[in-house]
Amino acid sequence: MKLARIGQPGMEKPALIDRTGRARDLSSIVSDISGEAFESGLLSRLMAIDTARLPLLPEGERLGPAVSGVGKFICVGLNYRDHAAESGIVPPAEPVLFMKATSAICGPNDDIIIPLGSEKTDWEVELGVVIGKTARHVAAENALDHVAGYVVINDLSERAFQLEQGGQWVKGKSCDTFGPIGPWLVTTDEVPDPQALSLWLEVNGVRHQNGHTQNMVFDVAFLVSYISRFMTLCPGDIISTGTPAGVGLGFKPPVYLKPGDRMVLGIESDQGVSLGRQTQICRSYAS
Repeated sequence: MKLARIGQPGMEKPALIDRTGRARDLSSIVSDISGEAFESGLLSRLMAIDTARLPLLPEGERLGPAVSGVGKFICVGLNYRDHAAESGIVPPAEPVLFMKATSAICGPNDDIIIPLGSEKTDWEVELGVVIGKTARHVAAENALDHVAGYVVINDLSERAFQLEQGGQWVKGKSCDTFGPIGPWLVTTDEVPDPQALSLWLEVNGVRHQNGHTQNMVFDVAFLVSYISRFMTLCPGDIISTGTPAGVGLGFKPPVYLKPGDRMVLGIESDQGVSLGRQTQICRSYAS
């Protein structure tokens, strides 16, 4: 299944994207696509109904973040071998974890606001893992049972804020609009193997990132298990699992986003299932 949230900010309706690509209104079944909905058995209920009977939503509406009410937005750094290499860093012995503020979350096609004073805003296509069932000290072999589905994420980063101003990475990762999520959540029945996914990102029509989840240092099951040792993962929490090579920081000299730049990014499975694509235009900060 593909689940989405459609409408203007704060007014999104829960939706199911049917096999023809049309959005069907889930408002009669659930109030929103959220951790609370997953916890209450939303996915099982949807499996049991004839979704073709659900009303269609108008075409061309804005896509909101694929999940609402995210409690924790957890990110994994340097989790692709080629990205660690372009950063001049040996792949870590254990996952590098940091948080991204949930206020950074926006829709997959919303404009990206380059922060006030920024000169080094960068792109990062990533696979997002949405938790569907509480995970606490789970074993890796059972970890994927706690996943509701997967999303496309652009883990935007301001490199000067992140790397040149002391402290932890969170302030370079948490600016408003630095967390586009969607266009939809693809449930695990359609993506049985998260290590069989291709990721890509283009800026102004030029392909900069072209990776595969097989090249992760730590796979998705291990990450869910590992993180659940340090904090309880709750339904609706999101883990952003790292980015492949090709970020602006890795160029010589580095290349960063500027107003008017257009990013397009997406993820597809080796079996042809699309997690969708995002399209974003960069804008200057305006008070």
